[in-house]
Amino acid sequence: MTSTVASFAEIESEFNAFVGAIVYATMVTVDARNRPRTRVLIPIWEAVDGQPRGWLATYRTPVKAAHLAGNPHTSFSYWKPGNNSVAIDAVATWVEEPDVKRHVWDLYRATSPRGAGYDLGNFWRSPADPKLHVLRLDPWRIQVIRGMDLRSRIWTTPDA
Repeated sequence: MTSTVASFAEIESEFNAFVGAIVYATMVTVDARNRPRTRVLIPIWEAVDGQPRGWLATYRTPVKAAHLAGNPHTSFSYWKPGNNSVAIDAVATWVEEPDVKRHVWDLYRATSPRGAGYDLGNFWRSPADPKLHVLRLDPWRIQVIRGMDLRSRIWTTPDA
């Protein structure tokens, strides 16, 4: 059974529990010919003024950069045995401001939500490392599905 919710707060605890337990997400972008490309990554998430916001510390590879330049819409899928899952449709934007990179660095270290994240120092020297790039993820649709009974709840932005 699928239902819609009016606010992210109504699914936030289940979202955080599932993402924190699953950790790895499959990210989907599309190329200039509308062919999908997937990769497995670890985004982090927080609520800002009651709205979900994601961050992805990543390398700015030519393929990922080209795909997002052509179409900034992306999807993330979390799944694990037992069928608890989360699907997120978002708009991705490259962010290079030093204070944002520091914030993202700290969120990864703290794990946000609890369990999701890692020490970015394993891949980059510091938030100022020129090889560290950050994508801001602004979701417009999130679906959480509870595996034991396939209950599905969907949150969308008003303009989705």
